[in-house]
Amino acid sequence: MGAADETGPFFHGTAAALRPGDLLTAGRPSNYRPEMMMNHVYFTALVDGAGLAAEIAVELRSGAGAPHVYEVAPTGPFEDDPNVTDKKFPGNPTRSYRSTQPLRVVREVEDWTRLTPEALQGWRDRLTALLHGERAEIIN
Repeated sequence: MGAADETGPFFHGTAAALRPGDLLTAGRPSNYRPEMMMNHVYFTALVDGAGLAAEIAVELRSGAGAPHVYEVAPTGPFEDDPNVTDKKFPGNPTRSYRSTQPLRVVREVEDWTRLTPEALQGWRDRLTALLHGERAEIIN
């Protein structure tokens, strides 16, 4: 399944507190490489994938804030996210997408799976390695 046949619903995970109607836009710093301005806004059709992104966003802020998952609606065209699709993994198993156009927040989603403390520690370890690794390229 690719972006052309995906109909949603779509989700975005973040540490930001948002309200229905708010717009998520490109041109913001990367959560993973703050020195890099992102040309796209990212989202997924998997609610728990967005939950993972929200948990990671909070971790990257040194635990500041709470993870939030929002149902979002693209306002323009979108494509498969090359950071987790064909350039790095075959197909789009994570159903992850990106757009240069804003995403409109529809509602906050409460029923997503939180990481266990052990899984969260595993992601902390991976993020430390990723953020200090030479191969931590983001396809922007």
